[in-house]
Parts: sequence; C-alpha cells; structure tokens
Amino acid sequence: MGGPRALASWLVRRRREIDAALARELGPARPGPASAEAEGLRRLRSYAVAALVHGDEASPALDGVRLDASAFEPLARAWTCACAAVAGTDGPGVAAALEPLVARFLVALSGSERARRAAGPPRPPRRRAVPAAIDRVADPFLAIETDTGRIADANPAAAALLGTTRDALLGRSALEFVPEASRDALWSELDALAEASEPRGFVTRLVAGPGPPIALDARATRWSTRQRVLALVTLRPRY
Repeated sequence: MGGPRALASWLVRRRREIDAALARELGPARPGPASAEAEGLRRLRSYAVAALVHGDEASPALDGVRLDASAFEPLARAWTCACAAVAGTDGPGVAAALEPLVARFLVALSGSERARRAAGPPRPPRRRAVPAAIDRVADPFLAIETDTGRIADANPAAAALLGTTRDALLGRSALEFVPEASRDALWSELDALAEASEPRGFVTRLVAGPGPPIALDARATRWSTRQRVLALVTLRPRY
C-alpha cells in the first residue's frame, strides 16, 4: 500500500467501493444518507485522509455534529473493516494504519459531546453563504469571492484538509493557503470564472502549517448574487 500519503490517496480513489462494502456489512442497519451517523462517517473519512497527509497537526472537524461517541463507535469500526475488506491482502496493514485514527476521532467526538452538554441548548447557526448541504459533499469544497479571494463558505472536508475548522476559514483569504508561486495562477482562474459561466478545471496547490504543499485537481463553477460572484470549488488531492 505504501506510506501514509499513498493510503490517503487510496481512500479517496476507492471511496465508492468502501461505501458499498460498508453497506453490505451493515445491511438494514445502514444509516440513511441524511442521518447524523452518515455525517459522522463522512467526517471520519475526511479526518482520516487529512491525518494521513498532515499527521498529528490534523484534527477532526466536528462542528455541527451531534453524535454519541459510544453509539457511533461500532459504525466507525465497521468502516475500518470495510476498508480492510476492499484492500484485500493489504487489509491487515490498512486496518492497523486506520485504527489509531479512528480512536483519535472517537476521543474527539466524546470531548465534543461533553462540551455540548456543558454549553446547554445549541445556539442558532452562523448564516451560511451557500446552502449547508455542502457539508455532506465528501470532497473538500470552498466558496471563494472572485473579486477579493476571501473564503465565503467551506465544508468540513476542506477544513480537515487545511488543518482547521470551517468557521475558522470563513472570511480568510484563500491565498493564505496557496504557495506564493501558485497565487497568480489561482487569481487568473478566479478572474476567468468571474467573466464566464462555463465550469473550469485546473490544478492548484494548497498548504496548511509547516507541511509540504498539496497538489489538487480543482473543479470550479460560477455562482452569483446581486452583491458578489462566488467560485464554487471542489478539490480532489492528486496523491
């Protein structure tokens, strides 16, 4: 299977097969696509990829997730088993690599659960620039203002990739996460998208913390309101 980055790439490429194996394993107990448990699995998968790339700097993105850690644990373990099943002869190695990441996710989920109880009833959520359904998109997603480069919205997968939280990304310049040598190219893509309605595909690089830049395939579409034009960008690592 190779090192951590190779495993991260494998998880991205084989996502559908892993989901199918998990569905077969769970049978009727499979959570619905809009359930809290399904969202927990999406966050776990995003965290696993980010942790394999960034190491201990990555942390689970759990904002908005309301799950009991002990109840979610069997589902998380089933996901690991599904990954191992898809990996075939590499299954034991895949399971061994994912096990500590799953354990870390469950510990963070347990801490988030205690914090929610201490905080009392949930507060009204911060207004989103783009419908919150993007949280359920498995690939990292950013909504970027084409004239300023500021991040107007993001999903947990993008936050995990960049080693932060979704709320911490809002309002920051996307250029902060782009190596200086790649910034002009990204500005050119944003300018082109502001002037045309056709989707655009391009390659970019993002960096979070002291780690090396991550090469990504980007797919961007234009979304406009009376006040601004946004580039809706879906990212996929090119490991």
